[in-house]
Amino acid sequence: MATHGRITEIAHLVADARSIVALTGAGMSTAAGIPDFRGPQGLYVTRQYNPEKTFELRWFKRNPKHFYCFAADFVETLSRIRPTFAHTFLARLEAAGELSAVITQNIDMLHQVAGNHNVIELHGSPSTATCLSCGKSIGPLDVTWWQQAIAASPHSPVVLCQGCGGVLKPDIVFYGEQVHRYAEAEAAIKECDLLLVLGTSLTVYPAALLPDATGAPVVAISQGEVALAPAKHHYVVDADLDAFCREMEELLSF
Repeated sequence: MATHGRITEIAHLVADARSIVALTGAGMSTAAGIPDFRGPQGLYVTRQYNPEKTFELRWFKRNPKHFYCFAADFVETLSRIRPTFAHTFLARLEAAGELSAVITQNIDMLHQVAGNHNVIELHGSPSTATCLSCGKSIGPLDVTWWQQAIAASPHSPVVLCQGCGGVLKPDIVFYGEQVHRYAEAEAAIKECDLLLVLGTSLTVYPAALLPDATGAPVVAISQGEVALAPAKHHYVVDADLDAFCREMEELLSF
């Protein structure tokens, strides 16, 4: 946990800021109970699902069953988990008029569940889907919709377009696709007067480049190393996100 002096200094930065942007990563989700795909129990280590066949666009187009077998478990997890204290802390910052945007690499929609409204999802989310055959876009969709749609085809858990019968692809970013709304995220960071980097090591590109877009103070909170270049206005704290946000809220009056 941060020393008292350091957390007080950061609390002053938050209190004085008028346009905060938060950039969030997998650490926000793991605290809620979603395994980090690259972590010790993640998809890429356990090989419970073949990561290439699950998340590569060419494999999805060839055989979407690989992804949908994973999706059945993923949406079941999403139906059980709840936002963490860190999620609700960001929602309260937005409600207080201090947080202008959340930029997230996560696809779990927990920021919206917690109460944030201006959420830029770099890797998309299952809140919308597109038919690969007719191009129709559907949404907004929630976890319950996906559970029911997947359960409706238990012997072939692939969700199909009700219009043409083509395969529905949730609008998450697969390998082989560009991230979503990057220019919008970069613009938000250029305009902020404080950037909070929460739960990300800044090793996944292009999101890792976003802190370079601002000369404002950058506060990175994560457990483990963060690839943030040393600078006078950069603060890196190795801490549990929920514990840090609880201490922060105690020092702030909102």
